[in-house]
Amino acid sequence: MMPPSAPSAPDPPAALLLRDRLDHWARVRPGDTAITFGAQAFTWRQWRQRILRLAGALRGAGVRPGDRLAVLDLNHLATIELTLAASSLGAAVVPVNFRLSPGQVRYILEDSRPAILFHGAQLAEVAAAAGADALVPRRVVIGGDDDDEYEPFLAAGPPDEGPDADGPGVEPDDVCLVMYTSGTTGNPKGAQLTHRGVNAHSAACCTAMSLGPANTTLVAMPLFHVGGSSYAQVGIHGGAATILLREPAPAALFGAIASGATHTFVVPTIIHAVLAAGEQAVAAFGGLKSIAYGAAPMPVPMLRQALAAWPESDLVQVYGMTETSGVTTLLTAEAHRDSAHPERLASGGRPIPGVELRVVDPVTLEDVTPGEKGEIWFRSAQAMRGYLNKPEATAATKTADGWIRSGDIGRTDDGGFVYVLDRVKDMIITGGENVYGPEVENVLNACPGVSEGVIIGVPDERWGETVKAVVVPAAGAELSAEDVIAFCRTRLARYQCPVSVDFVEDLPRNATGKVLKRALREPYWAGRERSI
Repeated sequence: MMPPSAPSAPDPPAALLLRDRLDHWARVRPGDTAITFGAQAFTWRQWRQRILRLAGALRGAGVRPGDRLAVLDLNHLATIELTLAASSLGAAVVPVNFRLSPGQVRYILEDSRPAILFHGAQLAEVAAAAGADALVPRRVVIGGDDDDEYEPFLAAGPPDEGPDADGPGVEPDDVCLVMYTSGTTGNPKGAQLTHRGVNAHSAACCTAMSLGPANTTLVAMPLFHVGGSSYAQVGIHGGAATILLREPAPAALFGAIASGATHTFVVPTIIHAVLAAGEQAVAAFGGLKSIAYGAAPMPVPMLRQALAAWPESDLVQVYGMTETSGVTTLLTAEAHRDSAHPERLASGGRPIPGVELRVVDPVTLEDVTPGEKGEIWFRSAQAMRGYLNKPEATAATKTADGWIRSGDIGRTDDGGFVYVLDRVKDMIITGGENVYGPEVENVLNACPGVSEGVIIGVPDERWGETVKAVVVPAAGAELSAEDVIAFCRTRLARYQCPVSVDFVEDLPRNATGKVLKRALREPYWAGRERSI
């Protein structure tokens, strides 16, 4: 006779604030490993003590409710710790994309006005070139052989449990993260995510991904991306141990899997690279129990190859957006291997718990019937408060009754599965990074010898899409594709730059003079249902 199973632990209480689940796991599982980053590893109790000290150090440095702290670095434990500590004081963290040019970093610092900038030692020159000393009252260096200031800053802080008893309390609808997305008007927008929204996302993902204390999450996505910072919070919420990677280098990825990682979230380009790396790499990656992927479309042939390569792993596709704290729909492992509906491999699945979905005619704003195309809208507690300092952009994205307009065109089938087909917004997704036309075109049109230029996304089996510039040369100009690309690379993040250039005599336009990008894109996407 089998021995009776031990009674299961009661479900943790609902989390109101971001740090609530960390506090819970430190009480009930104090000696279990909470997080590993390189040579650093902390139990739940140890990690909570670090967060309390960091909160005390921040308070001592003058951080108050409503303040923002910026972090400019590759993935580092400090980003997650600062998010937990600052949010407990009513402040918010702004993870800055370390791939941006100094000018782009400067814009984010000017827009968010952080009280402190924490930056990696290797990014000191970028911070200086961005004008950080003039824009931010204080800088703290993270890492480096001899100049680390973060650990001494943290260690000097007295443990701080939260807001002053006589001061304003922290509320679930306070902002805890400001995640910048590329901007439709040339500048990025800071999506303000709340305690309520991030916790709702974490709770729904833990349920949908069967993630709990018996698991170990591998965080390989950059923390400036919602797929990095929000996914890290999912693991903390569920009580899973977390392995945080500085960057997703092959040795680090496979080392984390060998050390016990069970769940991860990656962009399709990582899966493509593993599948192309040979049998040993494929076998090692198959040690994961669950492989979630998203942030960019996955070509179905690559997905079929992944399903064949990892028959014992759960492949889970997610679709979402920064403005909804991350995931909104999910294609389950079972749906991936449903032989009765192979067409659903091209879908983004169905809404996760707590998320409502509509497909809306973008002109009439009426719901369309299943099978018809329209703009995908979401409503959920996960929704952002709004864009920082941009009420008009907020109103254009978030309706008065709480619906978030995705900017994606799609349809649903009779089972409620959503298919993303095209975009309303002028956006390209390459390797999981969002690239908006105006931000790149402002630079492209400043290139010597360019009379006029636009960018479009063209299909690529590895990256999903790549950026192509379509350029009208100035009269008499001697201009090459290499000239255009090199000019852009001095002013933009590399992923934003064109990788190919077409030269044309003129650009197609409608009656009002607007460039018809769809006409430019059509030859490259012919024969595909999806245009992204």
